[in-house]
Amino acid sequence: MPEINFQINLPDGKKVSLYSPSTVILEYLKPGDSLKISDFKSLAIQALHKASEKVRAKYGFACTRTLEEEEKILSWISNYDPDQLISIAME
Repeated sequence: MPEINFQINLPDGKKVSLYSPSTVILEYLKPGDSLKISDFKSLAIQALHKASEKVRAKYGFACTRTLEEEEKILSWISNYDPDQLISIAME
């Protein structure tokens, strides 16, 4: 299953990495997108859950790293206003 690594450009100029075990995340987040943090949170978490389920369907167990990525996202965005923008790029 192809893995994907994204770079998330936060409102203050910091750059953080986001991992997905599946390209299904590209149905939700696309390089070049600029999103409100509130929209990013919703889409990223949905995408990570779907990616984890794809892993479960193929290997018989969920991808626990997607839970770690979700925790990282919630930590990153807690420092910003939900209406601030982030942008997405490929690593």
